[in-house]
Amino acid sequence: MQAATSLTAGHLYGLDSSDIDFETMGCGIHREALRPFQRLQLEAKAAGFELVIASGYRDFERQLLIWNAKANGERPVLDQRGQPVDMAQLDPWQQVQAILRWSALPGASRHHWGSDIDIYDRAAIADDYQLQLTTEETVGSGPFAPLHQWLDQQINTDNAQGFFRPYQIDQGGIAPERWHLSFAPLSSSFQQEFALDDWVAVIQAQPVALKNTLLENIDRIFQHYIDIPQENYPQAFQLTK
Repeated sequence: MQAATSLTAGHLYGLDSSDIDFETMGCGIHREALRPFQRLQLEAKAAGFELVIASGYRDFERQLLIWNAKANGERPVLDQRGQPVDMAQLDPWQQVQAILRWSALPGASRHHWGSDIDIYDRAAIADDYQLQLTTEETVGSGPFAPLHQWLDQQINTDNAQGFFRPYQIDQGGIAPERWHLSFAPLSSSFQQEFALDDWVAVIQAQPVALKNTLLENIDRIFQHYIDIPQENYPQAFQLTK
């Protein structure tokens, strides 16, 4: 599988959706990731699962709305236990960290690339089920635990069509997200091309809440909430820098 070519700042930071297929899956996915995902779907179906995408491509403006709504108290910010955080009791840096636990910064979301998707097993739930995308749904007696056990095996044996979990291990930044899959042939290229200075320039030009705190702590944010260690990638697509 070949990596994406001709990456631009628009592609990297959620400002250009020209490479995204919005029709086939009912949500956005990069055209180079579409057929591999469809193959994974067929393999999941043979194993008894209905693998579907809950959330795919997300542009800069959408991520900006999510970020600002959480920073401004218009949307709840949850802690590790899924309980609402009292943001008024936190200083600005603590607020930033609380939001980043579950939500990416605009311009720095892997969903901007179209290579990353949130998935679930539609066959495991009733039509009126309210999807949460929480750890509890993916382990133990959770409705999607069997799907994720199957995915564990596929990923661990390099039989997941190039998909892997970038947030598999809690490293003190972004919370583990078993439902978040990334198509390594694309995302490895995007991550290598991601330039912190260029992203900062994008943020400086936009009405991003808590902007001053973000810029004051940019190196820490990059290390803990943006950069994915190369060992998280399948060996064939581990980063070279």
